[in-house]
Amino acid sequence: MREYRRKQLLERIGRDGATVGQSIPERIEIQGEEIDLREFVFEIRRRETIPSGERDRVERAKRNLRRERREREQRIEAGEISYEEGERLAEAIIGIDRALTELESLGPVDVEREAEANETADRKRWLQFLQKALGENSDM
Repeated sequence: MREYRRKQLLERIGRDGATVGQSIPERIEIQGEEIDLREFVFEIRRRETIPSGERDRVERAKRNLRRERREREQRIEAGEISYEEGERLAEAIIGIDRALTELESLGPVDVEREAEANETADRKRWLQFLQKALGENSDM
């Protein structure tokens, strides 16, 4: 593949908004295993929150998608493939990015942990307010 073509592909996959209008691939091979990616993402997105039993599965899927994305990007960076193969890899990478965007936009995966963090932050702000109001200058 020519250098300027390789750079075009890398710029395309790195562009902000590259996933706009892009669909999630129906099926994708990740780590040698065929996965129904679109069905998995839509199944998870239908739920308001992720049940505790599914959290590990979703996190594992996101890690595998990120790893697969990196590996495909590295193949393009190496430039030892044809432009047509680079095009297919770029399309797949953008589809993976779209799936990751959907999975990461699910909000807090652990509702209990998020509630605890908010409660702790509220307590800390309240204590800081009281210290300020009472004129105490101790660090917390």
